[in-house]
Amino acid sequence: MTNWQQDWAENKYWVMAHSQQHYNQIRQLAKNNDWTVDKATEFNRLLAEAEQQVPTVKTLTTAYQHIWGYFKKIATLEEKETYLTTLAQLSSGHDQLGPFLKGLTVKYQVAYLLQSRLIRELDDSTGFSDLTPQ
Repeated sequence: MTNWQQDWAENKYWVMAHSQQHYNQIRQLAKNNDWTVDKATEFNRLLAEAEQQVPTVKTLTTAYQHIWGYFKKIATLEEKETYLTTLAQLSSGHDQLGPFLKGLTVKYQVAYLLQSRLIRELDDSTGFSDLTPQ
């Protein structure tokens, strides 16, 4: 995997949690694995812009659903029930789903997610506490 592919893999779900628009723009940059210096500059600009966006319930839900995809076939029945319950309760100022998914990442040692910026930056007890309602 090249450096830009590693950077994108690390930031993919974090960007998705902050801005679907920025996520889509970066996906277009990465299309066809044709990376240039100009694309790297644009990638860094889009990351900086995404950092200014506060995750919304909607964007975070999308990112968390993608992350859940890594666990849906290996999770226990209890973990599946917890996922559905915490997903339904996700709201502005109430994010227990992020810490739950971070715990599953550690439990099941999902290497790709262990490298994910979103998982690394989640607070173990509060997730994203500054969500914007949507």
